[in-house]
Amino acid sequence: MDRMTHNKASRPPIIALYQPDIPQNTASIIRTCSCFGLKVEIIEPCGFSLEDKRFKRVVMDYYNKKMIKNYMSWSSFINFKTKRNQRVLLLTTKSRKSFLKFKFKSGDTLLFGRESAGVPEILHRTIKDKIKIPMSKKARSLNIAMSVAIVSAEAIRQNNLFNQ
Repeated sequence: MDRMTHNKASRPPIIALYQPDIPQNTASIIRTCSCFGLKVEIIEPCGFSLEDKRFKRVVMDYYNKKMIKNYMSWSSFINFKTKRNQRVLLLTTKSRKSFLKFKFKSGDTLLFGRESAGVPEILHRTIKDKIKIPMSKKARSLNIAMSVAIVSAEAIRQNNLFNQ
């Protein structure tokens, strides 16, 4: 079986979850990130315990504490990113810019809001780069785990991060 390995010249994207509130979605995102070799950052408060049986049922043996970083608040997260000059991209249905027309950079942080409420308006005003996944006008939104998979795969592709 072929294994995918990271290209050393570029850094993979980081997936950041703003106050996630559905354990099964977070578990599915962790599985996807584990398969792609991506780090996951959780901005607290998280709406469930990582000991939740719904979380454990979906994450199975893909959960690895080394791939997860927790931030106690939005301010601690954004201060960390700012000090390290790391770009944060907000995925939102409120953007006009398609992720397909966006140029991802090495090490970008892809920020996804709460399943139930997205992110607060102050975050929309704070974050410069906002992108969306284009979809049917009749649809409200995609499942967050699907969105993470779609956008992270494009960021990986654009940055030639995996070799087979």
